[in-house]
Amino acid sequence: MEPTLLLTSGPPLPLTVKWENNQSAPLASHPAGHSRSRKESLDGDDKELESSEEGGGGGGSGSGSAEDRKPEQPPSSHFCLYAYHGSRSPTQRGDSDDGSPGSLTLETPSAADFSLSLVDTNLPSEVEPELRSTLTKRLSKGAVFEGLGNVTSAELSLPDVRVGCYYCLFQQDKPLLERAAAELLPDPPEYIVCFLGGSEKGLELFRLELDKYIQGLKTNVDGEEGSLEACTKSYLSNWFEAAICPVQRVVHLFQEKLTFLLHAALSYTPVEVQEADEKTKRDINGFLSVASLQGLIHEGTMTSLCMAMTEELRKSVVINCSGTQPQFSNAGSNRFCEDWMQAFLNAAEGGNPFLFRQILENFKLKAIQDTNNLKRFIRQAEMNHYALFKCYLFLKNCGSGDILLKIVKVEHEEMPEAKNVILALEEFMKEAAVVQAS
Repeated sequence: MEPTLLLTSGPPLPLTVKWENNQSAPLASHPAGHSRSRKESLDGDDKELESSEEGGGGGGSGSGSAEDRKPEQPPSSHFCLYAYHGSRSPTQRGDSDDGSPGSLTLETPSAADFSLSLVDTNLPSEVEPELRSTLTKRLSKGAVFEGLGNVTSAELSLPDVRVGCYYCLFQQDKPLLERAAAELLPDPPEYIVCFLGGSEKGLELFRLELDKYIQGLKTNVDGEEGSLEACTKSYLSNWFEAAICPVQRVVHLFQEKLTFLLHAALSYTPVEVQEADEKTKRDINGFLSVASLQGLIHEGTMTSLCMAMTEELRKSVVINCSGTQPQFSNAGSNRFCEDWMQAFLNAAEGGNPFLFRQILENFKLKAIQDTNNLKRFIRQAEMNHYALFKCYLFLKNCGSGDILLKIVKVEHEEMPEAKNVILALEEFMKEAAVVQAS
């Protein structure tokens, strides 16, 4: 995946964002005190997503249960389940950093040495052979990893013509089969699960969620203790609503109050959801997980920040969903979160779940960029009093100075020079808040 963050012109500052697949992406930077407008946040990648996706759910009143807020499933949302037939040579990937054994890589043979047989699908019968041909070509090109999906584009005889295609190798667990006839089936059966919808770029944003959804399929099958075919129909047909639409449902539910949720995610403030159905709780917790900077900043910093915020607030943000509109207690907000909330609401008119996710990614990348800018200014301020004033201007104008200052304070706890700079900045910010309040 090659993430793109559109920024206004300014001197470039190298910034590396760590993705969960351990790839890195360089980003440009803003000059101090300059923040990207809401209009820019919807340009580029976002507009491309908006024009390339079909629907994704319309409207909803923004209140009621998760069932009432179910987006309309686009016509291009399909699934296919294939049984994989063929022998493959397993190889072991290297051990991970924590010393745990590496995962199993299964070498995919040439197209002549394996075949795919259809188990279940909701694709039109005339389109399914086209998809099978596309998958066969892709699978014959190299190794695949059990539980780690890939995203590509497929040209099919559908209204969208070219659609995003996620596919993943799935193995039925051996213990279930051993209770039946292990001597007849020494190797667990293998399947290829395929999801079709939106565009390649749109599905790539949700690849980790789709990987998790495939793992849920394995849990679902083991729990039923039946054949995979008997357990998959409803689960696989629900993939779009379950994995793609949660962010959209949360935006529709909270509307202007989304700013409180964004602030809680950005500041690592604990959130307690009350009087909500399980689906709504999953949506809210999933949104908080995706919107947080987890995986993008140092793990130790994140842990320390969570502890610091818990000690400072001494209470969680409480969301009560018993009424027609969610009610917040102990919630916070800032101008940064309010601007991005408005970007989400502007996008809600088009009802595109892929666009919501792209905006959320840009929200996180902008927060990371501002954090790195502040760190740079603090390093300069250790030796230069004018740079200290630049730090103050940046915090004042970025819209999220309250959160950024807490992040860098935790990171620089053991550095005396930086600690003095941060203490001075805290005094500046307190005085500015008093002046503004009066």
